[in-house]
Amino acid sequence: MSKHATIYRMVMPDHVCPFGLKARDLLRRKGYVVDDHWLTTRAEQDAFKAQHGVKTTPQVFVDGRRIGGNDDLRRHFGLHVRDPKATTYTPVIAVFAVAALLALAASHLIAAPLLGWGTLGRFIAAAMCLLAMLKLQDIDSFSSMFLGYDLLARRWVPYAYIYPYAELMAGVLMFAGALHWLSIPVALVIGTIGAVSVYKAVYVERRSLKCACVGGGSNVPLGFVSLTENVMMVAMALAMLVAG
Repeated sequence: MSKHATIYRMVMPDHVCPFGLKARDLLRRKGYVVDDHWLTTRAEQDAFKAQHGVKTTPQVFVDGRRIGGNDDLRRHFGLHVRDPKATTYTPVIAVFAVAALLALAASHLIAAPLLGWGTLGRFIAAAMCLLAMLKLQDIDSFSSMFLGYDLLARRWVPYAYIYPYAELMAGVLMFAGALHWLSIPVALVIGTIGAVSVYKAVYVERRSLKCACVGGGSNVPLGFVSLTENVMMVAMALAMLVAG
């Protein structure tokens, strides 16, 4: 026996509601025959919302009972609904995973051992570049979050704006194996200051802060991840220094 659902969603020349598309797709994947109603004008949408006493669209009805929007539909099916305010390590996991793939690809390209020290170094350098890129997407937001805990930035505000560029430069040079006289001291300085700052804020002062390591708009908690970022920079610089 077929299962039926009805969805009312906004479809206009200048805007198609993405949540309506997601809700329709979820219903179809769950085996429902969907009666898809388009709200094609603002007036039509406002009239629908007033009629049903709702504030948003899309609205899904199953067996004549209103379920609600896309998040409500996911809850109806027992699926996870992301909390935009919840802390998450997903951005960092994505960065490290991509950095690892880039390092492996680079090692393969130059016929180097995939599991050697060279690949590890390229992984750290690639991670530095990717993390810097995320910071540079919105450097004002990053700097505001960074100023919450970095010891040097709190004494000299311009450092909060310099840091992402310095991290990117050091990462690119380390990945290329070029200008060690510049990349090593830069990585040592910013990595050491960062590690001390994070350790003091989190493990000494016990402060609960968001980490600026993946940009100013993240919900990554300050702590192990940011400390790891800085320790990796220092370790990479020291390894290069020892290797000569």
